[in-house]
Amino acid sequence: MIKINSTLLLLFFALMITIGCKEKEPVAKRVIMLGIDGFGLEGYQQAKTPNIDALFADGVISTTTRTVMPSVTMPNWTSHLTGGGPEQHGVFGNDWEKEDHSLYPQEMDEEGYYPSIFKIAKDNIPNLKTAFYFNWKSLIKPFNKKYLDEINFEENDGYEQNYQAALDFLVSNQAVPTLTFLYSVHADHAGHQHEWMSPEFIVAIEEIDVKIGEFVERLKAEGLYEDTNFLLFTDHGGIGTSHGGTSIQEMIVPWLIKGPRINKGIALKSPNSNANTAAVVAKLFGISDTPESWIGKVPSGIFEEK
Repeated sequence: MIKINSTLLLLFFALMITIGCKEKEPVAKRVIMLGIDGFGLEGYQQAKTPNIDALFADGVISTTTRTVMPSVTMPNWTSHLTGGGPEQHGVFGNDWEKEDHSLYPQEMDEEGYYPSIFKIAKDNIPNLKTAFYFNWKSLIKPFNKKYLDEINFEENDGYEQNYQAALDFLVSNQAVPTLTFLYSVHADHAGHQHEWMSPEFIVAIEEIDVKIGEFVERLKAEGLYEDTNFLLFTDHGGIGTSHGGTSIQEMIVPWLIKGPRINKGIALKSPNSNANTAAVVAKLFGISDTPESWIGKVPSGIFEEK
């Protein structure tokens, strides 16, 4: 009769359990997505943005990110927040309406919306809270509001109330994971009214930089800064008083990220697209099972290697 060493048997089973179990990705505590409409690469490079610079100094910065085509507002914000391009989500212009569009999404939820990062996050993390703050009225149209716990629209290009509302939301929900989108359109409108790279356009960027600095300081005061992941991104740049074409000024945009698990103080060398943002956010929340039609992926060089 063969005798079995009990210690070796226990070690064998422990090894099998280790091999059979995949290590779960850590879940981000909170993710804040800062959206500045019309903030092309030229504006980022020429405006004085000390607060944005300080915030992302120990993060990853891309100055070669490309918009999806067309370089228009609604298609690009939809791509940022869904992980699909216009070919997948069907949003080709700012006149898109859920009940009046030429191309249906490749995937749809029960209400007919293309799946957003808000849906994916809430489906995978039941206690996660989401918020959407904006000041361009049409922006929210492609997103199913049932996956948003808080929504606030501010009139007349204002953003002061939205920043305060976002802070209140983060403070009151600090015990659970949160995903917050905090957007402003006023730099884009300055470009349309006065031209991209005009003094008025530069001032608009510098004004939002001040507000971001104030917001970050208040997060620090509330103890909500160190374990937060921040992203800052935009939809397009501009040339003259318009955009929508394929010039470098319109198509190349900044894209920035920092926080836990993110590489420190580097320039992103990998190709990047606005369609990648949702995939990066999904990874922050430890979500690997994303919609099959999403084309977004996580560029190499953003996350620290284990």
